[in-house]
Amino acid sequence: MDRYGKQADTRRRGDTVRAVQFTGRRVVLSKHGSKMEAPFGLGSEESAECGFSLMELVITITIMTILTMGVIPLMKVSVKRQREQQLRDTLRQMRTAIDEFHRDTVGMVCTGTLGSTPSGAGGAPNPNTYIDPRSKVAISDCTIFGVDNPDRYPPDLDTLVNGVNVIPRGGNLTGAGVQGVKATDVGNGELATKKKVYLRGIPVDPITGKAEWDFRSCYDAADSGSWGGENIFDVRSKSRDTALNGEKYSDW
Repeated sequence: MDRYGKQADTRRRGDTVRAVQFTGRRVVLSKHGSKMEAPFGLGSEESAECGFSLMELVITITIMTILTMGVIPLMKVSVKRQREQQLRDTLRQMRTAIDEFHRDTVGMVCTGTLGSTPSGAGGAPNPNTYIDPRSKVAISDCTIFGVDNPDRYPPDLDTLVNGVNVIPRGGNLTGAGVQGVKATDVGNGELATKKKVYLRGIPVDPITGKAEWDFRSCYDAADSGSWGGENIFDVRSKSRDTALNGEKYSDW
């Protein structure tokens, strides 16, 4: 000590001295302590505070917010595009069922009480009528068609789901000579009353989330906003929202 009672500075050249620490606050992120060894093994007896400064946390949170704000719109667009593809597939499925139903009415022989058999005299199909080779059966029940539906499109979607009675093409109603038909079943009326289902179920609109659709009959105008009710010629979505391509879902 010097003569004034103060501690004398005994440091000499070459002695190890403590460096001045940064005065800014640092947030400790580890629960195992707030000390860590100095890098490169220098001053192993010394320790320094670990963690991030407030400025570093603010910069990190800002960067993460910017990235999140950029990713969320992309995710929304991806989900919307996926739903639009589902809507296209669903519309194609129902329209295919409607077309298949209508193909099976060409050259049909009615066994119901309504109407006559305009396809040919005596209940026989007209040989000059062109029949699509994809149609293997003909609808045999004329009671499902009203007088205002001479073109014989399905009257509603429930008809496609519940199925209709059909008979095989070619007029062989007894099953005689048909491969796979037992001799005891030849002449059995059940062979002529097979029921064909065209749609497994009424699908849900992926845009509205409901199994509800807008219909258009073959007698309605293309831009008609209401359904005449005679038959189902086309199916559309009830949604009035705009798709990614700028079109209305109801116009698809």
